[in-house]
Amino acid sequence: MHRTVLGGTGAFYTEAQRNAWAPQTPRDLDGFSRRLVAGFAIGATKWGRLVGFFTMGHDGHIDFAYVALEEMGKGTARRLYDACEAEARKLGLAEMTTEASHLARRFFEKRGWVVVARQTVIRDSVGIENFRMKKVL
Repeated sequence: MHRTVLGGTGAFYTEAQRNAWAPQTPRDLDGFSRRLVAGFAIGATKWGRLVGFFTMGHDGHIDFAYVALEEMGKGTARRLYDACEAEARKLGLAEMTTEASHLARRFFEKRGWVVVARQTVIRDSVGIENFRMKKVL
């Protein structure tokens, strides 16, 4: 996640924003760990190495959606996303939500998601723009 944010989002975010978004060590390691295992989580591996992961709460909110830099554009994110949407449908949810970066926004829009609002979140006193999005199932 750290490497992907620092290396893959430079076209949209400043270095200060990227460092605040994905610090080398999470500020709240216990809280970060709980977020990773709450609800539905799926990972992709290649040669025994994790190359991507998505997490989704029982309410259909995608919290984490990351793939390694070298996996971008190879279908890894699509397969992980498809598993999340299939789980949301299995749960009988009416919609899915997320807070997407500029880069992720395009990925989600290609899958029928719409922007609900543009927003700025504050991390370590740094404003980072993202988009609240949803998809009606």
